[in-house]
Amino acid sequence: MKPEGTPSLPVTGHTRSMAGLLGMVVLVGMGEHMAERFLPLYLQALAPASTAVLAIGLLAGLDDLLSALYSFPGGYLSDRLGTKRALLLFNLLSVLGYLAVIMIHAWWAVLVGAVLFISWSAISLPATMDLLARVVPKHRRTMGVSVLALVRRLPKMLGPVVGGACIAVWGVEEGVRRAFVMALLLAVVAAILQQRLIADEAPSKPEPEANPWRVWREMPQGLRNLLWSDILVRFCERIPDAFVVIWATRAITQPVSELAFGWLSAIENITAVLIYLPVAYLADQFGKKPFVLITFGFFTLFPLALLHAESMAPLAAVFVLRGLKEFGEPTRKALIMDLAPEGRKAAMFGLYYLIRDILVAFAAFGGALLWQVSPELNLKIAFAFGVAGTLWFAWKGRDCAPLPRRSERDIETSAKGAKGTQGEGDTEIDGEGTAKGTQK
Repeated sequence: MKPEGTPSLPVTGHTRSMAGLLGMVVLVGMGEHMAERFLPLYLQALAPASTAVLAIGLLAGLDDLLSALYSFPGGYLSDRLGTKRALLLFNLLSVLGYLAVIMIHAWWAVLVGAVLFISWSAISLPATMDLLARVVPKHRRTMGVSVLALVRRLPKMLGPVVGGACIAVWGVEEGVRRAFVMALLLAVVAAILQQRLIADEAPSKPEPEANPWRVWREMPQGLRNLLWSDILVRFCERIPDAFVVIWATRAITQPVSELAFGWLSAIENITAVLIYLPVAYLADQFGKKPFVLITFGFFTLFPLALLHAESMAPLAAVFVLRGLKEFGEPTRKALIMDLAPEGRKAAMFGLYYLIRDILVAFAAFGGALLWQVSPELNLKIAFAFGVAGTLWFAWKGRDCAPLPRRSERDIETSAKGAKGTQGEGDTEIDGEGTAKGTQK
């Protein structure tokens, strides 16, 4: 019999579920990035100047705060409703937010709608990762997360282009509203697609837990050590993050132009895209901890390298280094799913991000205070946090041993053998590619 708490999907449902997941990410992501990116311009057009500045600041604050606060509820709802129904709920919330912006032409309606749609990625991420853990075998999980990360970048690149074109044709107010209409339609299509393609999960999960303190007590020590390391390393990232553009265009000996800084950002993103899949393949083959550790090292070196970059050429090298911080980011997410206990993966993922993002939110404020004292001090303190996080993970971080790669023929043979031993039992393939018999 299949062990209780082990999630499984028939092997025939894996491809359909993955297609539904990736399609949802592209469609909802397109709407998110072609509409939300231009909200500050929309607020400027709707509100008086003084009110617009405050509204834009509040919008940015909502984005950071809700991204943290929505993570755990997103995981709980995924455990409570099941991944398929939870994703439908999250899409419907986005649709309601879009309708508020489309139908009510007031700046406050933007903020009301933003509460519903601005953190779709945060609230849906635990459910997305839980689904990925179920449909992708464990020995390919890092590759699955990397493919998802690559697919997420497509709407990030294309969405703003479409939104900008809408503004160019219809102006700011009408263009942004039309972009939101398109975002609404894409969200509806995504909801239909995911309901048709994503398979229902087996009802074998334990009772979902709404109390984050109880979920915290279930968090394995290995995952806690990864969390503490990640928090320290994110302090290293966030302390100077808002001031990188000021450093490059204003503070150094030979400042670069804003256009040149745009090209530096492009170099960063191209570097990240190029390394995703090769690193994912290696991490699945040789274990995840070394690649997460190297990633933390790149995070740590960035502020120190930036401190010594005084012109365009060294800045280009530094932004290649900044792109390399994505070296093992999908690997880190896959490691979270590996270390999280079965039946609690979505809730554990949500709690992880809730704790991390709330604590790291203070880094931006601390970074501003440090920058006022000295830009150099800001970068040096950031480097110190990175060193602490990297050393902690090197000492305390835990890995999950890589599983041997199994061919489809091996899985099929294993499934036939399991079926023979179970008599008339059916055979399913679980999320790690293992054949399991179920008694009738």
